[in-house]
Amino acid sequence: MPFDRMTPYRRRGAWVAAAVAVAALLIAALLAGQALTPRSATPDRPAAAAPDPTPSSVEQSPEEQVLPAAPAPAGLPVIDYDPAPRGFPADPATMDTTPLTEGAHPTRRIAAYNAPGGRPLAFLEPTLAGVELTVPIAQRRAGWTAVLLPSANRRLAWLPPGGFDTVALRDQIVVERKTHRLTWYRAGKAMRTWQTSLGQRGQETPLGRTFILGRTPPPQDVYGGVDIYALGSVPDDPESVPTGLRGAHIGLHTWYNDDDLGENTTNGCIRVTPSGQRELLAEVRPGSSLVVVDRLPTPPPTA
Repeated sequence: MPFDRMTPYRRRGAWVAAAVAVAALLIAALLAGQALTPRSATPDRPAAAAPDPTPSSVEQSPEEQVLPAAPAPAGLPVIDYDPAPRGFPADPATMDTTPLTEGAHPTRRIAAYNAPGGRPLAFLEPTLAGVELTVPIAQRRAGWTAVLLPSANRRLAWLPPGGFDTVALRDQIVVERKTHRLTWYRAGKAMRTWQTSLGQRGQETPLGRTFILGRTPPPQDVYGGVDIYALGSVPDDPESVPTGLRGAHIGLHTWYNDDDLGENTTNGCIRVTPSGQRELLAEVRPGSSLVVVDRLPTPPPTA
């Protein structure tokens, strides 16, 4: 899972050793499909300044012709916790903080394509790493649905009609790297804001749109005893992170102390206070979008 440790190799002793062990255990468990735990919550929705959720936050013309889907070979890879296959298109609106108010939950194995009517590249399944998968819907075109791709950064996957349920999303998280600020929005209204610690130089927290993939319990006290949210994103440069974290996802979590809040000290993960993390875990469902930007134009008003 995501799971940064203390500033790599700068702090010696027991805590660093514990963090290495934690990361290894988490990654091994996730790849076995056991670490993330499902959570049932009310459907959630996202961020900037938008009205209450509409039947569709990403509209398409009713006159648009539905492009046919090419048959998907049975041997295509399945998107899991490992890096997603190459060839999926870039998200053209990856820095957009407009709320994504719908998600797609596969009800069976479905093929993911590189474009409407394009080439199938992989399969999505109803679960990923042992949890129910919901991916935010980013676009609709020609009867097809574009979703944020798991296990990749700033990429979309196109889904043909059928094989998934549409889920309402009401929450969104926006993280600002320059100000080390995380803001939770509900139905376009800023609810709470917290100071964060983010990725250090060379291991910066990836920019762009991603989403909450699922949650896992912390195996040791280094994570502050609070569950961790794994995100759909991965380190931009996997070779830059410590060996024990390669293959891990970016995470949203707390830490055993708050000494580094407001600084760039992590391996790319997003750290908040224990109370903040508990509130997010209680309120924001997996599948909700999270956007990392350098800075919003104006500070968000909070409730």
